[in-house]
Amino acid sequence: MAAPKPVSHVIFDMDGLLIDTERLYTVATNTVCSQYGKEFTWELKEKQMGKKELESVKIIIEELQLPVSPEEYIEKIRAEHVKLFPTVPFLPGAVKLVKHLHSNNIPIAIATGSNTFGFELKTRNHKDVFNLFHHVVKSGDDPEVKNGKPSPDCFLVCKKRFPDDPPSEKVLVFEDARNGVLAAHAAGMQVVWVPDPRADRTDTSQFATVILNSLEEFKLEDFGLPPYSI
Repeated sequence: MAAPKPVSHVIFDMDGLLIDTERLYTVATNTVCSQYGKEFTWELKEKQMGKKELESVKIIIEELQLPVSPEEYIEKIRAEHVKLFPTVPFLPGAVKLVKHLHSNNIPIAIATGSNTFGFELKTRNHKDVFNLFHHVVKSGDDPEVKNGKPSPDCFLVCKKRFPDDPPSEKVLVFEDARNGVLAAHAAGMQVVWVPDPRADRTDTSQFATVILNSLEEFKLEDFGLPPYSI
């Protein structure tokens, strides 16, 4: 891990970082997979975290040998998402950090692997917070994002949509997934990694600038950002 350097802009991942959707993704996916007598494991989940919907679905179908087409699977899983996602809560420290950066005029944006359908479901009851972001890149159906994480596309597109298009080294990314850390590093950005406790860190920690257990542990001043007043 490299020493933190001052930044001017911040990009957040969303699922499992700002809101607790990764837990709900697991519930929904297990509901569908159990219909075929299969189990959705953490090892499989790690492979598809951060990827576009279709790519993620193909990984699950191939790994578990599910007798279903990607289109059929997507129809089933979206039905489960409609039930679960509107109830999703924020993760500890997320709202405080977002509101603090916004109130201190630090440009903030989101780069998520979600598509528009999923994003709207998840943020339906949290518009007051998500309206604070300058823009949101929904990689799942954004035509400019050609490849999902761990490719850097989503972060480079997100950076470009800030009015001043800052240099990559001035952008700080917050991520929870291994694929996201690799994508941010490939984009030339510093990255704060808040991994799931089950995540294997051995081949990814070298690409993270800082590793935290929670956003509550983040020290803004380490990156030249205005510290909390209390």
